Amino acid sequence: MTLLTILEYPDPRLRTIAEEVTTFGEELKKFVALMFETMYQAKGIGLAASQVDHHYRVIVIDISDEKNDPICLINPKIIKSEGKTSYEEGCLSVPNFFEKVERAEKITVNYQSLEGSECEMEADGLLAICIQHEMDHLIGKLFVDYLSTLKRNKFKKLLEKRLKNTDTEDFQDQAGRKAI
Repeated sequence: MTLLTILEYPDPRLRTIAEEVTTFGEELKKFVALMFETMYQAKGIGLAASQVDHHYRVIVIDISDEKNDPICLINPKIIKSEGKTSYEEGCLSVPNFFEKVERAEKITVNYQSLEGSECEMEADGLLAICIQHEMDHLIGKLFVDYLSTLKRNKFKKLLEKRLKNTDTEDFQDQAGRKAI
């Protein structure tokens, strides 16, 4: 199976707003399977279709250490959120950059399954954070958009350095964090 290419910031296609999925079937199932394979290969825990230049409301997540608990949400909508929490997020589309982002601590999400059935899920902790992060991609938003001006400037300087220097050794994550 050929993996999908993950778009990287500052690619303008990352700002595209995703469309609702209206057709469910084998083509969607194959695409979702390819999204999971791409996410696992990139060592991520979440991936939105927008990140692979397919602008439909599809996200895949697997926060398990064993990579055996895949979750797919089609046309997700947060209908309830509670509390606030911070988490040091990274992103497959913003490689090797991690910063704390504040999000809702607990959420309730309506979504459709791969077959098109209406579903609802409550999530907290890392799963809630991951869902919110991936849903942002569907509206063209990145986690760096949440950063203060100071931290955004730090990020831009790191990005400029990275783009000038093909040796990315300085940007490897030494803490073993996983990109959402």
